[in-house]
Amino acid sequence: MVNQRIIIDNIPIFKDNYIWILLNSEKNKVIAVDPGDAYPLIDYLTFNSVSLEAILITHHHHDHVGGIKELIEQYDVKIYGPQNELIEGLTYPVAEGFCIEFPFLESWCQVIDVPGHTLGHIAYLLPGILFCGDTLFSAGCGRLFEGSAEQMYYSLQKIASLPSDTKLYCTHEYTLKNLQFANQVEPNNEAILRRIEQVTALRKQNKPSLPTTIKDELQVNPFLRCHVKEIELNAQRYVGEKLNRPVDVFRALRSWKDVFS
Repeated sequence: MVNQRIIIDNIPIFKDNYIWILLNSEKNKVIAVDPGDAYPLIDYLTFNSVSLEAILITHHHHDHVGGIKELIEQYDVKIYGPQNELIEGLTYPVAEGFCIEFPFLESWCQVIDVPGHTLGHIAYLLPGILFCGDTLFSAGCGRLFEGSAEQMYYSLQKIASLPSDTKLYCTHEYTLKNLQFANQVEPNNEAILRRIEQVTALRKQNKPSLPTTIKDELQVNPFLRCHVKEIELNAQRYVGEKLNRPVDVFRALRSWKDVFS
């Protein structure tokens, strides 16, 4: 169950990134997730008269860690991040099995290993909430920059096994483009068409398409639907060979998405 005192806000940065903010409506402390740029976050803290208690990092890419240097120069802040990646400024390297307590949020945070996009990628699970970085996107998943298709497939399966009402906060506004690919892969899925309409309306109002939920992703995300016959057949048609396992379908879909436009 989601802690009702926790409020989640977002700061858009760069072209399509979000810094996610966790705050308690009764406190003046916040947590920032993946601050790729320090200055929009500093402006947010100043404008809202709140202090930065902690930073959560999912992986080492610059658009997720680029703000750390400036932030630690201005704030005495705890910085959590993957222990299996080299990230300057981490004060608490963590991996799966770690549980972090945030008393001011009256909540805990469980760390989950989700390699694939990078080898040390982690996600942060709070009650009813997952910050999944660049592993799972709404209607998509991250590119395989370091890990294998097998690693990413099983990381996604781990996320998909969470309760269906879990809210997913990824770090990029890729939803509409991902849905267009999903529609090409599975054109007879009406849930995808409905979601395209919803997201198009949100983006016209400059509103984020996030969070999504496990339930919604299981209905529209082709990377979580590799067992579906239509997707399997279309993936086989794309690669020109029979695919015997869902992970093989996933590998074909990821290759297809890499060149999709």
